[in-house]
Amino acid sequence: MSALPARKEPARAIPAELDRTLAALADPHRRRVVDLLSRGPRAAGDLARELKLSPPAMSRHLRTLRQSGLVEESHPTFDARVRIYALRPEPMVHLLRWLEDAERLWSEQLAAFKAHLERGAKPEGEA
Repeated sequence: MSALPARKEPARAIPAELDRTLAALADPHRRRVVDLLSRGPRAAGDLARELKLSPPAMSRHLRTLRQSGLVEESHPTFDARVRIYALRPEPMVHLLRWLEDAERLWSEQLAAFKAHLERGAKPEGEA
């Protein structure tokens, strides 16, 4: 019985940034915020109204997204009390690369498994 081919690349450690991104996206409210911000920057109050969350709850979600690096905060010059949030693309690029690597690994493993099965298959009627 032949072994499956070895991985071509050594396993890479998951960076802390990717862990923070995945942890931040684990919450459905935060995923919805990211979805809304993908259409453009928004004020914190607008996000809270859209998601039907209290301002303190929205603030906690936005803090987590800020700490993960997924969003950035700015203040318009006309009113420093207003906070505008926008997506940062870098964390999503890292997540996409990690997912592409995982998909490539599984595709290679499944192709090798299929080839292994096909080599071991005998035509009907043979013992």
